[in-house]
Parts: sequence; C-alpha cells; structure tokens
Amino acid sequence: MILKASQRGGAKQLAQHLLRTDDNEHVHVHEVQGFLSDDMVAAFKEVQAISKGTKCKQPFFSVSLNPPGTEVVDVDVFEQAIAQIEEKNGLAGQPRAVVFHEKEGRRHAHVVWSRIDVRTMTARNLPHFKLKLRDISRALFFEQGWTMPKGLVNSEASDPRNFTLAEWQQSKRIGINARDIKQMVQECWAASDSRSAFENAISERGFTLARGDRRDFVLVSCDGEVLGLRTQTGKRTKDLRAKLGSADSLRSVDDILKAISSDMGDAFRRHMAEARAQTDEVRARLEVRRKAMMETHRAERQSLEDGLRRRDAREARERAARLRGGLSGVWQFLTGTRGRIAHQNEQEAYACFLRDREHRDRLIAEQLSERRTLQDLIDAERRTFVRTILLLRSDRTRLMNSSRTVELIEEAEEDREIQRHEPPVSRKRRARRANRPPRGKRQRGPDISPS
Repeated sequence: MILKASQRGGAKQLAQHLLRTDDNEHVHVHEVQGFLSDDMVAAFKEVQAISKGTKCKQPFFSVSLNPPGTEVVDVDVFEQAIAQIEEKNGLAGQPRAVVFHEKEGRRHAHVVWSRIDVRTMTARNLPHFKLKLRDISRALFFEQGWTMPKGLVNSEASDPRNFTLAEWQQSKRIGINARDIKQMVQECWAASDSRSAFENAISERGFTLARGDRRDFVLVSCDGEVLGLRTQTGKRTKDLRAKLGSADSLRSVDDILKAISSDMGDAFRRHMAEARAQTDEVRARLEVRRKAMMETHRAERQSLEDGLRRRDAREARERAARLRGGLSGVWQFLTGTRGRIAHQNEQEAYACFLRDREHRDRLIAEQLSERRTLQDLIDAERRTFVRTILLLRSDRTRLMNSSRTVELIEEAEEDREIQRHEPPVSRKRRARRANRPPRGKRQRGPDISPS
C-alpha cells in the first residue's frame, strides 16, 4: 500500500476535493470523528478556526492510502494502516476524517488529521513523517503478500516514469500520456548503444534529437513540442554525453521547427484528426457503458444501505425489548439479569456491525471486479490510439528528415559547384577566412615589451 502525505491548509478546498464526485465514480465518507460537526466541510472549518489561535499555517495532515490496483482490500486492512500511521506520527486521539474513493476500478482512501492540540493550543510536530510512512508501507506489503514496487524496495530505483505537472500538460498537447512518453524514450535509450541507434529508434516514434538552447540534448516532437532528454531518461548529463557525444553537431530546435512547418503538415493533421475521430467514437461508446455501470452500482449500494438500515432498526428494537420497564425492570436489575442482557445486546450489536460491513465489502469487491473488466477495454483502446499516433508521428518525422537530407545534399552540390569555378587563390583565401577567429576575439601573443 503506497502512502503519500503532506501538511496543508485550506479547510474548505480540502473538504470539497475529498467529496468531489466528478473526478471519482464513488465517494464514501467512512468516518468523521473528534469534531463538533459531522459534516466534513464544517469540521475542517472548525479546525481552521482553532488554528487561528496558534501560529500554525498548515493545521491538516493528509495521507492517501493506495493499495495495488489488482488487489481486493477489506476495510479492516485500511483501518489497521490508519492506526499504525496515527501511532507512529503521534496523532493518537486527534480528530480525523476517512474518505474512500473509487475510480477506474481502483479503490483508495484519504485520511485527514487535525494537527492542533486543543489542550495546549499547539500543532503536533511531525518529524520525518515520510520515512515513517515508507516503513509502514513496506510492512503492509510484506504482511499482505503483495508485490513490492522497486521504488519502495530501493528509493534509488523509483519509477523513472513519474512526471511533473508541466510534463503532464505537455503530454496533453502532444496527445500521448506522459508516462507512455517517458517509457518509450527510456526503452529507446536502453535499446541503443550509440547516437545513430538512438536517433533511429526515437525517429521511429515520431521524435527528433536536437540541440537545445539551455540544455545539451532535447527531443522535438512533430508537433513542435520540446522535451528535455535528461528529464525523460532520468540520466545525468555526463551519461548522455558519453553515449551521444557532443551536441554541437546536432540541428538546433529552430531548424527542426522550420522543417516541421514546411513539411506535409496539412496531411498529417488530417490523418491525426481522423484517428482521433475514430478513437473518440469508440471512447464515447465505452463512456456510455461506464456511466451506466456507475449509476447501476450506485443504485445497488443505495439499495443495500436501505436494507441494512431497516434491518438494523428492527434488530435494535428487538434488543431494546429485552430490557423491561417498571417492576419487571427493577426485578431484572435486582437479579442481575439486566446486566447480562445488556452485555448480550452489545455483543450482538457488534456482530451485526461486522456482518453489515462484510456485506458492503462483498458488494464493493464484485463491483470493482466488473469495473476492472471495463477498464481493461478502455486501457486497450487507449494503447491502440497511442500506437496509431506514434506511427503517424514516425512517418512525419521520417519525411521531415528525408526532406532535410535532400536540402543538405543540394546545398553540398551548390558549394562544390561554386568551388569548381573559383580560382585557387580565392579558395585558399576563403578557407583561411573560415578558420580565422572572429574579429575582436583573436588571441594575442605574449606580452614581450620591457617592463
């Protein structure tokens, strides 16, 4: 279970983010305890108001609990993890809220604690909370028998495909997922042993290796987007230079952008629009299925909750009827029967609570399995679209490079034609002029004037 945490403020924004149903298919408020209000927005505003009496600017500690997407995780496992996080970070007894989210066939939880201790009017300090969460996460993977990610086993081996917000926005403009772009670039890097091999591999995916203005090596997509090669591969600059050599011999970004503007852009855009139209049609049908499934699942859960609520009320009335009133109640108290009945009622109420939770977990597990089947179709369509886009980009880049090659050949032939008709003296003078340092930057000899 991957644990990510941060200290933050913004009570209303945080509560609204956790309750959003447009980004999540199902949102379930599992617990709101320790606050005066049961409403999450009001409860978080309460914490923010109390924090005004302190110097704390970030009164909330927010943690997300993300189990492997292919695993069915019971609520008990989440609660055990929450208890460990609370104990390790010294948050026992602090008000907290627990919310479950479901999206794309995956279920995860968010927990928000108040850092403000109302008895001392100070904020609970959370030293090294990231290291503590890492240890808890590793223990959970071992206990549950899940396959541990490489980045959790060794922090230096973390997933190199993780991307920033700017990279994600850039990938949206390109039309390919940022994770897919990084994976593709890293595969090309691993499969090549020289600059030519890497250029050929990356060109087949629709990118061109170029010389950057601020960085040595960049990749230019056929849409004109510039990607830093160091960021995409996760390699150091000296590692890039060791395999690719100097970037001085590469074309600049401006040259490649000019070539892009002069190639068959209209045909490429038409093909891209056609591919997107076909994909949008398939995605629209899958989206209709997804929304219908979501509404069906919500109706099933609501029906289950209504049935459990009616049964709980009936069973509560039956348990309450065991405790008599009047003289019969006095007799139960004197004989000790009332205490035994009260203890029996508590045990039965807890057993009913566990039974109802098991029913909810079973229904959620069945729905998640059904939702994952649909998500597999959505992911397959997404991969098909990515392959189509990469093929189109490869064709366009190949055409762009071939047209540039023709231009270079024509320029070389023109130079040879000029040199053929030039007198020898002019050729020598032109060669010396080409090798001469720029004016104002010529190296002067040593100063030998007498002191």
